[in-house]
Amino acid sequence: MYSVFGLSHDASLLLYAVISILGLIVLIAKFKTNPFVALIAAALFMGVISGMKFPDIVTAFQEGVAGVLGFIAIVLGLGTMLGKMMAESGGAERIARTLVNVFGEKNVHWAMMVVAVICGIPVFFQVGVVLLIPLVFVIAKHTGTPLIKIGLSLIAGLAVVHSLVPPHPAAMLAVDIFQADLGKTILYSLIVAFPAAAIAGPIYGSYISKKVHVEPTGELVEQFTETKHENLPGFGITLFTILLPVILMLLATIIGFIYPETSTIRYWADFIGSPVVALFISLVVAFYSFGFARGYDKNDLLKFTNECLGPVASIVLLIGAGGGFNKILIASGVGEAIAGFAQDAHLSPILLAFLIAGLIRAAVGSATVAMTTAAGIVAPIAATMPGVSPELLVLAVGAGSIMLSHVNDSGFWLIKEYFNMSVSETFKTWTVMETILSFVAFLMVLLLDIFI
Repeated sequence: MYSVFGLSHDASLLLYAVISILGLIVLIAKFKTNPFVALIAAALFMGVISGMKFPDIVTAFQEGVAGVLGFIAIVLGLGTMLGKMMAESGGAERIARTLVNVFGEKNVHWAMMVVAVICGIPVFFQVGVVLLIPLVFVIAKHTGTPLIKIGLSLIAGLAVVHSLVPPHPAAMLAVDIFQADLGKTILYSLIVAFPAAAIAGPIYGSYISKKVHVEPTGELVEQFTETKHENLPGFGITLFTILLPVILMLLATIIGFIYPETSTIRYWADFIGSPVVALFISLVVAFYSFGFARGYDKNDLLKFTNECLGPVASIVLLIGAGGGFNKILIASGVGEAIAGFAQDAHLSPILLAFLIAGLIRAAVGSATVAMTTAAGIVAPIAATMPGVSPELLVLAVGAGSIMLSHVNDSGFWLIKEYFNMSVSETFKTWTVMETILSFVAFLMVLLLDIFI
């Protein structure tokens, strides 16, 4: 690796990471480079300047792309088809009208936040986004509410439970590392999650929507909003169909707590409740409830499922390239460099957990890497300091892992493309929302620390 200004190896790595991220932003914002091309360029630059061997750079980038798309591409495909079927049948409009009638047009963004928190508990963030995003588009059009106002409320609810609330994988791993009580962690995480989501979602969304105006003009948005309906499906069957993947995943989680891994029931529940299989089953059900039962035939279903996939192609490529860039940052040792600096700090374990997770998240873009690395560093330190709640340590690393999501995070590109925003607009909305979410959650952790 090329050291500059007499800096240490770790300090030089961090400097190169900052340069590669800033360079990526300049390529996209200033020179109008296609984001997919810019991400590849930034990843290659970071790999070369950090001293990685050329074959390792290519391998790491390919692994990063494959690691993200092996899951996301399937989820995006199935979720988009499910959303398209819901839109064509009038199901999205039915749910939108019901939410508006119950909560009123002025409070519909609060309703979306609550729906997101509840639905997000058993599902991955990306699954929740593709599952619920059609409702955002339909409600925004139906009520005239700014898309950003409703959208940030949705993604704030999904994001906070993804990082804080077990049984999400990173949170579960942190529970294991800190030897925390699972029941207490879930209880405390929900106490933390709702206020954080409320401030970062509906409240901040209401403010920033007056400054960032996003028009749902993309092809994907039109797929979900342009269809006209005279007879809408029932609310019950619509809600059941769209929540079926959530139900299947939640059942798998509950059964996982009750039955051992060797159990046949656990074996089948884990299979059926996996995100890909749960979405596939739900789509098959939707072919009937949103398709045949609404008078559509097999040719209509083929048409719907074919035409909705084209608009997600660019989203898939961007997310994949983001995953490749993320992998290069990790493989180059940026996360380890931050960990090395953190071990020399003399801070309380809860504050240390939050800061380490936040720095690693900002540097490498992965919330999971941030949580697991921070937990591994802080756990032995906390073990020497009696009186520190392991449950709050889990929540502290979770809160830190949310902050400063930007161009090295595949979630940044997912939200940017779905909401048809520029990079600058995505920073003002998504990145700021994630950071507010992080600091409010940490403030709640500090308040809990006073009482427990």
